[in-house]
Amino acid sequence: MKKHHFFFMVAVTFGLGLLGVSEELCAQDAKAGTKSETAASRASDGQEYSGMYSFLKDGEFVQVTAEDAGHVSGFVSRFGEGESDKGAFLDQFFKSGKIEGNKLSFTTDMVHGVAFDFKGTVERGAGKNPGDEGYFVLKGTLTENDSDVNKKVTSHAREVVLKIFPQDAAPARK
Repeated sequence: MKKHHFFFMVAVTFGLGLLGVSEELCAQDAKAGTKSETAASRASDGQEYSGMYSFLKDGEFVQVTAEDAGHVSGFVSRFGEGESDKGAFLDQFFKSGKIEGNKLSFTTDMVHGVAFDFKGTVERGAGKNPGDEGYFVLKGTLTENDSDVNKKVTSHAREVVLKIFPQDAAPARK
């Protein structure tokens, strides 16, 4: 009888252990499902396109951050070209921005009489792997809106291809 009791206790312990392992596996599966769902929703929101892209001149860039529900935030960092700001580094934050699929548009605030509008797409570029320079490119029409002292706005549109900057594959260790 004691032998049966011993085997019964071993069987119950083993069964409870399997149940615990089973719960852990289910939790891991749930986490994996959440990760893949997160990756899928990230892809559908355009968040994989977030990053720093080249702008018009060397040293200038545009930071694009795709957020929830197709909202895009960011800024343009560029050198001033006016009499009062020639060579100064200017940051122009997005007044509005959105992404739908790979279609991207943004408008910057007016800074020192200049604002930018971009309408175009995010496409795969020449970079071979994620994190490579040019893996994604912003391709479209960039319109520069210049306002004079009388608040008269002159617009100049041009076709651009702005490459994503290279990114480190792994975070730096401290």
